[in-house]
Amino acid sequence: MPDRRAPCVLFVCVHNAGRSQMAAAFLTHLAGDRVQVRSAGSTPAGAVHPDVVAAMEEKGIDLSAEVPKVLTAQAVRSSDVVITMGCGDTCPVFPGKRYLDWDLPDPAGRDVRAVRPIRDEIERRVRGLLAELGVGT
Repeated sequence: MPDRRAPCVLFVCVHNAGRSQMAAAFLTHLAGDRVQVRSAGSTPAGAVHPDVVAAMEEKGIDLSAEVPKVLTAQAVRSSDVVITMGCGDTCPVFPGKRYLDWDLPDPAGRDVRAVRPIRDEIERRVRGLLAELGVGT
């Protein structure tokens, strides 16, 4: 069980089927229980994009069992850092939360070759976030 004092990070994109799933998986993989990690979508898809699953598998991270989740006000309220990725104004804003917007291409409809650079940029940003949070890898 994660340490209750660990910071909580919520990744949000429209469908919770690509960018936010990759970001959450990288943060979980790199930080373990030192960070509580959530992801959600304003309009969740039925499944994580297959080419996203394949691209993450190349990094040794299995997303095949992940299911897109709906964004709730409670998820935002209980997070310390909320990182949006193209969800626009659909993410509720609460005082005292740290909000970041990562402008990244949507991997939907792209093959694994096109997903790789998006995946790699997400990993780079997650590693930077870990440094900002004071959580080493």
